[in-house]
Amino acid sequence: MIDTNAELGLSLIILAGFLAAKLFRTAKIPAVTAYILVGIVIGPSGLEVVPEGILAASGFISDVVLGLIAFGIGKSFSFRTLGANGRIILRISAMEALGAMLLVTAAFTVLLNIPLHVALLFGAIASATAPAATAMVVEETKAKGPMTDTLLGVVALDDAWALMIFAVSMVVAKTIASGGATHLEILAEVGMAVFEIAFSLLLGSVFAWLLHHYSSRVVDPSDLEIFTLGIILLTVGAATSLGLSVLLACLALGVVLVNISSEGRRFFEVIEPLDTPLYLIFFVLAGALLEIGLLKDIGLLGLAYIVFRVAGKLIGAYIGASDPGGMGASMRKYIGLGLIPQAGVALGLALMAREQFPNVGETIFSTIVATTVVFELAGPIATRTALSLAHEIPED
Repeated sequence: MIDTNAELGLSLIILAGFLAAKLFRTAKIPAVTAYILVGIVIGPSGLEVVPEGILAASGFISDVVLGLIAFGIGKSFSFRTLGANGRIILRISAMEALGAMLLVTAAFTVLLNIPLHVALLFGAIASATAPAATAMVVEETKAKGPMTDTLLGVVALDDAWALMIFAVSMVVAKTIASGGATHLEILAEVGMAVFEIAFSLLLGSVFAWLLHHYSSRVVDPSDLEIFTLGIILLTVGAATSLGLSVLLACLALGVVLVNISSEGRRFFEVIEPLDTPLYLIFFVLAGALLEIGLLKDIGLLGLAYIVFRVAGKLIGAYIGASDPGGMGASMRKYIGLGLIPQAGVALGLALMAREQFPNVGETIFSTIVATTVVFELAGPIATRTALSLAHEIPED
């Protein structure tokens, strides 16, 4: 490993990510993919020039950036403009999550002869979608249109569906593996998932009221930027300390702010200049932490997981968007492509599966880690392709 101090390491991350994004842009490859590739090259799997201190801080950086992303997605949930689209977002998000879960579970059980309780865990994890890469591609391409708005709404809700699906699947898997479980145990597990979701949303809503209430005393835009960032970080920190979902808490923060008054969008505008450099650092570090060597061991299990998860997302999203009320053909055909990325939430669920099922948990965890490399590299390209085919990228 090359001896690099934190300052040099951070400068290398920023400059290498910047240059790679510029280079890849000519080939219409999203900046997210470029950042991840740079991370792989300069991280432990490559040149090993990223200092240990920065890698150790990746968890903190990840929470902050995911909080900012979820906050920004909340802007898309303005009730004044969302209207009937809210029902469509709810339906598509439910169907794409269930589609991936059911297809992976069925394929693993029927085609690969995997025990049902193990297949259920794989299926539950398959329901999760990473909003970070999707949001970054939308921001980079300046995509606008009905599918873009719907896609951002779908990935924002996906975290809630994944948590609930995994909670139920975990109980069912334990029941099958142990030979039985009481109805009270099942209700308790599901209740805990609902509790986490509800209190995450409540936490974000409370901080949104706090930010809105006191922002009237903040006139200078720079002061408002500092105050807004401080509340976002407070939401992230409080959610982490309480064991709640950072994504859902910050999503609620954004949703309440954009709906609480006609001037709600100013909170998003003042924070936007911070997004790009933080996203760059986040995705380069994500690439640096990917264990690229696991790809050679991905095997039939990993390949099947990739194929059937993608198929489940595409089919589920297509069914969810097939509504006589007016979804266009391009929405039905292409929105599923924007749901391919998978990272943080899936890895967290896989870690829980490893802890609860020691005998098979390691196989589940290593498979999810390996397939994450594929999803994080190919997912942003698929998202950009979907937006391009739907003609919602300005230059296209």
